[in-house]
Amino acid sequence: MSAKKIGILTGGGDVPGLNAVIKTVVYRCSEQGRQVTGLRRGWEALTHLNFDDPSSAARYVMPLDRANTRTIDRTGGTFLHSSRTNPLKMKKVPSFLNTSDFQSSQATKRGETSTVYDMTPRVLKNLERLELDYLIAIGGDDTLSYAAHLDRQGFPVLCVPKTMDNDVRNTEYCIGFSTAVTRAMDAIERQRTTVASHERIGVFRIFGRDAGYTALYTAYVTSIRCVIPEFKVNLDHLIDLVAEDKRNNPANYSLVLLSEGAQWEGYEMREYGQADAFGHKKKASVAEDLSDEIQRRTGSETIVSDLTYDLRGGSPDFVDRLVASTFAGMAVDCLERGERGKMMAINQGCYAAVPIPDPKLGPRHVDVERMYNTQRYRPSYTGKMGLPIFLTHP
Repeated sequence: MSAKKIGILTGGGDVPGLNAVIKTVVYRCSEQGRQVTGLRRGWEALTHLNFDDPSSAARYVMPLDRANTRTIDRTGGTFLHSSRTNPLKMKKVPSFLNTSDFQSSQATKRGETSTVYDMTPRVLKNLERLELDYLIAIGGDDTLSYAAHLDRQGFPVLCVPKTMDNDVRNTEYCIGFSTAVTRAMDAIERQRTTVASHERIGVFRIFGRDAGYTALYTAYVTSIRCVIPEFKVNLDHLIDLVAEDKRNNPANYSLVLLSEGAQWEGYEMREYGQADAFGHKKKASVAEDLSDEIQRRTGSETIVSDLTYDLRGGSPDFVDRLVASTFAGMAVDCLERGERGKMMAINQGCYAAVPIPDPKLGPRHVDVERMYNTQRYRPSYTGKMGLPIFLTHP
């Protein structure tokens, strides 16, 4: 057994199921005599950890065992905390380090240019000081992009995909997706009564910056219109459909769901605030903009509801707890075999260990031709025979 000390971290936005991964890794490793070290606050632990400062070690390093992880799988969030740190493009080097020790470059993202630093040498040095043999990184596209880089630098990395957007390449499923869609479905069904009581048009917004899986699958099970980032709809046609739904409904209301990155022809998405470490700014609410257009063009009153952060909180549902625990066990199996550079995945409905996705390819997108009705702005309900349970291939 060569790998005796394992590091584990969570990065990016939290989702239900992360703690189930952490606990399962700890329990499996403890049975094999391996030690697990929790790296707190994602990649920030490996860029900001200062061994000369005891308070820094307490902030960023947590030895994990059965006692301190025994009940964490019962709750949502991440026991290890998280951050959106990108060690490849740090805008600011920690104050106890010399900026000149790190390679700098100019990065331009969304029209903004800034000096960024590659902190990979510091990351590798801290991994060496921690005497870790392997690292398990749990995250979405952004977190896994640096995991892929770190593995190419020679440090053994294994990954577990998580994101409510379900848009990581090489897998049909990411931890957090089922709970998010279930909660979105419940929220829409609850709010139907209010929208119906006032005979209005309900406009819902949900996560999905680049991919429309969360909106599409929620619309699939609630049977409502949806707009996804992969297809720019015609605004006149969309409003006509929503107005038609309202007229044809005996309760005189209708609903429409939009991904946060959804657009229509001629629409320019507005962003605000500072970009995060991976270049993402917050997007203005497309739901509010559609609401304004509906009221202006039809005179109908609307109700706008933001189905975003509420979907992150709380404990995972059965699917997410099952997949999280299984992915964790698979990761331990991989390190037992000495495998590296792998991500735990579901392919054609079956569990698999696949290469960590190439960051240059970006997120996985909805197959519009097969999954989205571009005339009716609904999910496609036909041609599902023979598809895996999540109706898509990685």
